[in-house]
Amino acid sequence: MAKSRTKKKKSVKNNSLKILVTGGLGLIGHNVIKILQHEKHDVQAIDALTSYGSVEVPELEYLYNERLKQIDESTQIYKEDICIPEIDEVFNNFKPDVVIHCASFPREAAVRANPVEAARTMCVGTANILDCCTRHKTKQFVYISSSMVYGDFEHALEEDKLNPSGQYSIWKIAGEELVHHYTETTKQSAVILRPTAVYGALDISDRVVGTFFKRAMADDTLYVNGEEETLDFTYVTDTAQGIAQAATTKGVSGTFNISKQEKVTIKSVAERVVALVGKGTVKVRDRKLGMPSRGTLDCTKAQEAFKFKPRISIDEGLELYYNSIKQKAE
Repeated sequence: MAKSRTKKKKSVKNNSLKILVTGGLGLIGHNVIKILQHEKHDVQAIDALTSYGSVEVPELEYLYNERLKQIDESTQIYKEDICIPEIDEVFNNFKPDVVIHCASFPREAAVRANPVEAARTMCVGTANILDCCTRHKTKQFVYISSSMVYGDFEHALEEDKLNPSGQYSIWKIAGEELVHHYTETTKQSAVILRPTAVYGALDISDRVVGTFFKRAMADDTLYVNGEEETLDFTYVTDTAQGIAQAATTKGVSGTFNISKQEKVTIKSVAERVVALVGKGTVKVRDRKLGMPSRGTLDCTKAQEAFKFKPRISIDEGLELYYNSIKQKAE
């Protein structure tokens, strides 16, 4: 199988785990790897380096290269499609204790732009990884789902009824159901995590916060769809820390929300971006039909099970994101 680079030897702790991260060069994935490496776990990764059929290739190449620079060279990264049978070779050679399944299409717009490939990655790919986990008796499987599975919500609990509003959330729910079937039939442990509104340095620029910065820096208009629409914006390192904690804490299983738990209006975020950049104007339009209204997630279960505690405020997160953008421009 093709590898993006050769693994260098590293020292690990006696209690370290062998952890495989799919989507390891994604926004969330590479941050998870950085945390696991800092904790001295033995980490390998798989990433197809896809453009999702909708993102500009030059931007993705830049992001992948920059994310790769932040990962210690001790981590072997396989450039492979998670849907192919040959993925079993990675499991056979590495024999992971834990698999963190981040590989996915990133959002509804990307799924709509390439629905067949999205369905393949999010369903066939997940089934293939779970099958490998079954055959190789992986001790823990962590599936990264999304708050989008709730549909419209003001304050969501894990037990709330799921109400998908688009293909992205439908496939995320399908993935969750596959995980439930896996745990029931194999009796192996699994965790489902539902993050929300993740943003941060080295993100794709066409998501909401990235789009705001791009338009503000061009002294353009920042469009907000809905005066009162809110999101529970969570900085990526907080999300990644929660994933790493869930994956490495003994005895954790079940479904957990992970978010900052501080909803803010999207309009206020646009205004903060304009203030940071010193340019741009904010214009409010009607709410976009077909997109759910989202409030905040209740993360009590995650706090109790694996001490999840996000730390980065929206103002600090926006500043970190803006600084990373400015470094690229220099």
